[in-house]
Amino acid sequence: MTRAVYRFVEHSIRHEPAGGVTYELFCTTHGCWEASGPQGDQVEAQGWALRHTGLNPGHDLFRRVFTDHARVSPTGGS
Repeated sequence: MTRAVYRFVEHSIRHEPAGGVTYELFCTTHGCWEASGPQGDQVEAQGWALRHTGLNPGHDLFRRVFTDHARVSPTGGS
């Protein structure tokens, strides 16, 4: 008979700064499918939205998406 021993280790998940953050805005005006595309700088993504609104009056509502990287690591408990 084989006996198995299981050891459960607690883990935590945290933002990984080395992975950076990506910013993207999407115009939510009905029928408009334009987006800023992934940007490494929040100011660039916001600039796109401001230009988009300036060129397209009434396109003034956007969905903002912030994507980061996370690292999972053991918490050190036994």
